[in-house]
Amino acid sequence: MTSTPKMTTTDDLDLVLTNIDENLQTSISRLEAFLKIPSISTDPAYKSDCRTAAQWLVDQLSDLGFDSSLRDTPGHPMVVAHYIVNDSTNADGKHVPHILFYGHYDVQPPEPLEEWNSPPFEPVRVTGEDGIERIFARGAADDKGQLLTFIEAVRAMINASFIQSLNMTLLFEGEEESGSPSLDAFLAENKDELSYDVALVCDTNMWDAETPAITTRLRGLVHEEVIINGPAIDLHSGLYGGAAINPIRVLTKILGDMHNENGTITIEGFYDGVDDLPPETVEQWQRLEGAAKKLLSDVNLSEPAGEKEHSILEQVWSRPTADVNGIWGGYIGAGSKTVIPAKASAKISFRLVSKQDPAKILQGFRDFVTKRLPADCTATFMSEGCFSPALEISQDNQYLKQAAGALEQEFGKAPVMMGCGGSIPIVGAFKDVLGMDSILVGFGLSDDAIHSPNEKYDINSFHKGIRSWARIIATLGA
Repeated sequence: MTSTPKMTTTDDLDLVLTNIDENLQTSISRLEAFLKIPSISTDPAYKSDCRTAAQWLVDQLSDLGFDSSLRDTPGHPMVVAHYIVNDSTNADGKHVPHILFYGHYDVQPPEPLEEWNSPPFEPVRVTGEDGIERIFARGAADDKGQLLTFIEAVRAMINASFIQSLNMTLLFEGEEESGSPSLDAFLAENKDELSYDVALVCDTNMWDAETPAITTRLRGLVHEEVIINGPAIDLHSGLYGGAAINPIRVLTKILGDMHNENGTITIEGFYDGVDDLPPETVEQWQRLEGAAKKLLSDVNLSEPAGEKEHSILEQVWSRPTADVNGIWGGYIGAGSKTVIPAKASAKISFRLVSKQDPAKILQGFRDFVTKRLPADCTATFMSEGCFSPALEISQDNQYLKQAAGALEQEFGKAPVMMGCGGSIPIVGAFKDVLGMDSILVGFGLSDDAIHSPNEKYDINSFHKGIRSWARIIATLGA
């Protein structure tokens, strides 16, 4: 669709926010209808349900005036919808921003079913002893509730006849929970249709229930498996013990050498490309350190184990890691078996930050191991081919600044510029394939139990999310 945009005014936005407030219960009803569709992407038995969820979105967006379509892939379909208010420039010759909003309609399997307090695809609303109302269902927070915050914000703007100087394209996929196997090819095939000024992603958390957040840092990832080979066969520890090299001892010594007493990783060149945090980020994170300690206390830990000169939040958001995820060798069954094993194995993962090169990290680890091998031992490496670089959005990014300002208007406090210890592959795909930065604004909470039984979404998070997106859209199009 094409229409003539008008300027943003405070009265316009107030009308939109009032529309959101007055129609909240209807918005919740739409969320309940969406949650009833068991769109489990990992189970072929639910293939038709995934298609039903995609078509539900197409119908909703078409009713709002979007040019919406369901696009088939080798897996589950994509949903693409366009809302064009103007050409690339307005009457004054100024650029009209075009945003790409992303979410996913597929959900995790609900098992174990016996641990749910209510059927996972029969959403229920419960008000807790704390007075907070929550909706329980699979996908409530990840990502159907969050996805709908954006759609409901756009709905309110259209209902209030509030048209912005902002073009929108919405992309919803149905394979995020199964690794997005069709995504990269789809983006590449439709690059011209999907490459715009910035991507907005709503699949992350707030800092807490009262404090918004924008995720600006994502750590990259490298996987590796190493096998230390020693004797030709498992040996009797009585006959060979003392004289024969033990691969478990070799492996554990090498892995132990990866960190020094200060928690620093000792692999040569490991910190190449690791940038210092901006001073304002360090200051903000220091103010949050008291609350950050709960991250450890919630799992019965008391002391951070990373680099001693860095805070808890720095260790999980902005510093690289080297972790042993599994280690085995010899006899691990019931009882005892006195052997010196022929080999020992370990799985390692590295979380990367800033400009660290995944390929260089992988080779650095292999060199580190090889240099420490004693006589009669060899190493076999079995990379799983899974590595991705870290991603970072500059705090000078104009869209980041605009989104932050809009969130501060809604919550009355500046958003936390969070890091994410894990990786979000879609953000890398948008950068690598479409050449776009992503602004990650989410309204989930750490206790939403995503991927677990009794997943929930606070009604207040849903409500504030809708209002926040209305403000962000208004700001981007102002």
